[in-house]
Amino acid sequence: MAAERDPRWWKVDDDPLEAHHRAKSHQAARDDGNWRQRRIHVRVGSEGRVFSNLFADARTGEVSLHKGSIWHFSSTEIRQLMLATGAFTLALALMFNGGIWGGIGLDFPIICIFALVSFGPAFLLHEFAHKFVARYYGCWAEFRADPGGLRFGIILAAVVGIVFMAPGAVVVAGNATRSQFGKIAVAGPVSNMALWLIGYLNWIILEMLGIESGILKGTNYFWLIGNSILCAFNMLPFGPLDGKKIKSWSEPIFYLCVSIALTLVYITLQLDNPRAI
Repeated sequence: MAAERDPRWWKVDDDPLEAHHRAKSHQAARDDGNWRQRRIHVRVGSEGRVFSNLFADARTGEVSLHKGSIWHFSSTEIRQLMLATGAFTLALALMFNGGIWGGIGLDFPIICIFALVSFGPAFLLHEFAHKFVARYYGCWAEFRADPGGLRFGIILAAVVGIVFMAPGAVVVAGNATRSQFGKIAVAGPVSNMALWLIGYLNWIILEMLGIESGILKGTNYFWLIGNSILCAFNMLPFGPLDGKKIKSWSEPIFYLCVSIALTLVYITLQLDNPRAI
């Protein structure tokens, strides 16, 4: 008669770690024999939730990882880019208007258009640069608005007449190296340097044509202001700013970018303000 088996052996008959085996890569994992769709769960702080109803979509939730072109924009990302750009434009227009205490004139829509054309590309292409480089390296990357930053920026511009705003940022997730994350970070400031150079060449052309004032010269001037200030501000080496990521990747590149950014600010401040508005 065979001896009864110790029941404790049943616990080790199967591999106790079988259910916890890691997938061979972060791009693939099995669930009940089927390939799972890769997803990213975006979750940020809950501050500004009431305001987010006006300036952003829900700030938590899952989003699918798009495997197509690096130029792909999800519908959620497009909405948040439009809302952040609109809020940023409104804050700038309030600044140009001197806040709300002097009243809002009939020319305020024109001021909004001026602010959008002058500063919009600096903000949008900065974020696009982060996104496209991140997508090039195989990461998930989408822009997400910051409701708290939008709220603070608009209120400050309306009451004080100055703009200090964090409209949002590109959220990046993926299995990238430190070097790749550094290049993703530096892409934003480099895009502003390129836009500033385009604006400065246009400024020289306008000078050669004898155009000293007007809406065209004014737009060009604030184009230079927006790109130089945004570039320099993002090179600060702390918080969530690009400078901190760049410095942790490569200090020589960090100091080179800081030097260029400060030079752009200095050159821009030496130009005469045509006061188009």
